[in-house]
Amino acid sequence: MNILILGSGGREHALTWAVKQNPKTDRLIVAPGNAGIAMLAEVADIDILDGATVVTFCEENAVDFVIIGPEAPLAAGVADACRAAGLLTFGPSAAAARLEASKAFTKEICDACGAPTAAYARFTEAAPARAYVAARGAPIVVKADGLAAGKGVIVAMTEAEALAAIDDMFGGEFGAAGAEVVIEEFMAGEEASFFVLSDGESALPIGTAQDHKRVGEGDTGPNTGGMGAYSPAPVLTEAIQKQAMDQIVLPTIREMARRGTPYQGVLYAGLMIDGGQARLVEYNARFGDPETQVLMMRLGAQALDLMLACAEGRLAGARVNWANDHALTVVMAAKGYPGAYAKGSPIRGLDALPEDSHHMVFHAGTTNRDGALTANGGRVLNVTARGATLQDAHDRAYAMVDGIDWPEGFCRRDIGWRAL
Repeated sequence: MNILILGSGGREHALTWAVKQNPKTDRLIVAPGNAGIAMLAEVADIDILDGATVVTFCEENAVDFVIIGPEAPLAAGVADACRAAGLLTFGPSAAAARLEASKAFTKEICDACGAPTAAYARFTEAAPARAYVAARGAPIVVKADGLAAGKGVIVAMTEAEALAAIDDMFGGEFGAAGAEVVIEEFMAGEEASFFVLSDGESALPIGTAQDHKRVGEGDTGPNTGGMGAYSPAPVLTEAIQKQAMDQIVLPTIREMARRGTPYQGVLYAGLMIDGGQARLVEYNARFGDPETQVLMMRLGAQALDLMLACAEGRLAGARVNWANDHALTVVMAAKGYPGAYAKGSPIRGLDALPEDSHHMVFHAGTTNRDGALTANGGRVLNVTARGATLQDAHDRAYAMVDGIDWPEGFCRRDIGWRAL
């Protein structure tokens, strides 16, 4: 079959790598892709936020299956346009993607279905939000309601930090995403990611992961889009996964269906685990980044079969075949990230690194300039390895990091430290 993947980051490179391995794949196109993706698949420069453009491209290229990677096309209704045109599509409708696109909407769903989550309040003006923080005290969590590229959440350990976050959000730091603000109770515990496929009725857990959001070692410094991840997440035991399914994920899926907006795609639940119980931190309507990189390393070719079963409404009969293994990814970012950083620095040494079922460098922000691979983003490479133990995967990943010649880049050296 002919498959189109939308997106240009490390998540989409990992999806491309896994889908490419499946014998069902004939022609594989990624739009817009990146320099690493272009080594595995055709790339196409189209506007992936415009549903009509995507549909026309699919018709012209006899595309059979569309996989939508990032959140922005989902929020823009690209999945709706594709389904309306009769295209088999992986990714939720714009109405269902509100579980990620609006934190206030997610809280509303949790209230309606009884899913355990943090106590909260929502605000459209700074003054009452500031008064709420003054009454509640710190630590407290301040969130921009809308999509903010993974950066619209401030875990404020002091009232001053919380008040500054409120002023920044209402002052336009996150654009339209901060027009409404959700302020939540601070939840103690250990955070982990739980990935579930839903075809609107049935749901199938497909993996767990834990990522490292803060830029500095020991989980210090400002939040980022993620500096590394590993799978599986030991904190998400079978008992906690069952509780999360029974009390959080399945009630959410039933509530979405009851509202006439069935959820079809991957539902990524960020969970806070404390005292053997999980509470919902947030939902994402797409695969995580960099969690996808470790999930795809472990799933391989079956990832396509699972996504097809999801899109075709066949999840009730689908099963995941897990190897008893581990995967770990290290994000290499441009110096200065998550603040200001320079683009255009050359990256050398990748050609000498292994590329197989246990070693892969996924490109997150790269481009080819005059025949040379150069950095073109904040998070640039996802150095990913798989092993029989987490220590094996860790050692392989950092051996690859040490073979990369990129003085303008940096990484954390402690990915996986909680589990190790």
